[in-house]
Amino acid sequence: MCRAIKILLLTLCLAMPAFATVLKAQEDIHPLIDALGVGDFPEREAAIRALVASGDSHVSKILQQLSDGQLFVNSESGGPVLLQGGTEDEPTYSDPISGEAVADVDPDYMSKVKINNSLRGVISTAMSQLTLLSPDRDARLAAAQGLLRDADPSNLDLLNSALAEEKDLEVKDTMEAARAVMTLKSDVNAEDKKAAVDTIAGRGGRNALTILTTAMATAPEELKVEIQAHINSINRSLALWDVVQNIWYGLSLGSVLLLAAIGLAITFGVMGVINMAHGEMVMIGAYTTYVVQEYIASAFPGLATYSLAFAVPAAFVFTGFVGLVIERLVIRYLYGRPLETLLATWGVSLILQQAVRSVFGPTNREVRNPSWMSGAFELGGLSITWNRLWIIVFSMAVFVTLLMLLKRSAFGLQMRAVTQNRRMASSMGIRTGWVDAFTFALGSGIAGMAGVALSQIDNVSPNLGQSYIIDSFMVVVFGGVGNLWGTLVGALSLGVVNKFLEPFAGAVLGKILVLVLIILFIQKRPRGLFALKGRAVEA
Repeated sequence: MCRAIKILLLTLCLAMPAFATVLKAQEDIHPLIDALGVGDFPEREAAIRALVASGDSHVSKILQQLSDGQLFVNSESGGPVLLQGGTEDEPTYSDPISGEAVADVDPDYMSKVKINNSLRGVISTAMSQLTLLSPDRDARLAAAQGLLRDADPSNLDLLNSALAEEKDLEVKDTMEAARAVMTLKSDVNAEDKKAAVDTIAGRGGRNALTILTTAMATAPEELKVEIQAHINSINRSLALWDVVQNIWYGLSLGSVLLLAAIGLAITFGVMGVINMAHGEMVMIGAYTTYVVQEYIASAFPGLATYSLAFAVPAAFVFTGFVGLVIERLVIRYLYGRPLETLLATWGVSLILQQAVRSVFGPTNREVRNPSWMSGAFELGGLSITWNRLWIIVFSMAVFVTLLMLLKRSAFGLQMRAVTQNRRMASSMGIRTGWVDAFTFALGSGIAGMAGVALSQIDNVSPNLGQSYIIDSFMVVVFGGVGNLWGTLVGALSLGVVNKFLEPFAGAVLGKILVLVLIILFIQKRPRGLFALKGRAVEA
């Protein structure tokens, strides 16, 4: 028993210095925190560096509080730096480490520990230092990216020690890039700088180009030729990626034009109706998306992310019904008189616009992007947004579905028969009037689905359809009236051409040039790229 007591006492004696060191560290950090409230910005910077050098585990929290403007000090007597909480009218004060409330503090004499942009940079670098060895992979990556931005050569030793321990390839790659940039800024030999130049050039991209261009001013003469060669190589690569990026933007715009024009290609091709209200069908589809999203958000908030899945069929059915009503009440009496259909449908478009203004108001309505359609990702040198990618996928799915409907269904067979020879189709027992009605409803329903897609990239307003009606007619005429493949090729071609003309001619002049080119084209091929075949069509 006595021996056990002796061992216990000996253990306590050995542990006392360790406990004392911990307590001392806890006590020592408070004067370092209080130093943040003393002096001007240079003194505050020195206090931040001293705080970081202490190695205390609470330093990250203190620096975050300082960055967020939560640390206050008595402007009259100085004293301890405290953490402010509560409200603006009734503030409370506590110890920044323990969080224990501090009483008898007069808020009238408390002022914020201020920082400027320079100190924010110091804090950001310090936070990077503290998280560079964090067990959290994302924290280490963020710290490495912060060091890459700041590239302070004084952090080289810290970065080298972190690199020796790092196992994650992406984090290690970012750290090596940061080390290369720091090396270029530091006083090292030419060989180390050459290795740093090679590392940066290997990453490519505009950031590498900026770094190398900046390094040219201070680089040794023997390195300038190599740096310039890397700059030229990166410029060539970026020029190539810019071409690919423009093609992607063109395909993205082309997919939007395809969605807007594909319904028009059907109605114009089958019925010969110049439907100026087609853009309003697109607009109605966008507003249907808004209504469905608002209803689901209020009635079934758990399904809000999937509201577009409900909006697509709803927009198709509703706009198809509106199209059917317009055909039965107006269009059916004007077949064979295209100019009159133009005037009549223009009047219908004005009525629909005013109806929407009366119901929803003239201001834009917000349709939120679901999480899976938000943000962007990098693919090589391309920047691809998720909403544009999904719209391309959606437009291709609509195109394939419509193609299968026309080629594989009885309704599609009847529609093609009416398109190629209306009189012969009628003599074979096809009710051409109902084919016209349901064809117009189908084209309107597809325009409604186009509105669902456009609500994700454009403002939902009563004028939404007006932005696409002229482009839709250009696509249909260029591709070939009534031909789906022609509409696809025409939409994608015009989208790409537009995106290549815009940087040189501007958006408006670019559209004028495209219109002139189409006019010249149809002088040579009046039926478009892919002309329909049939006795009535060719007559």
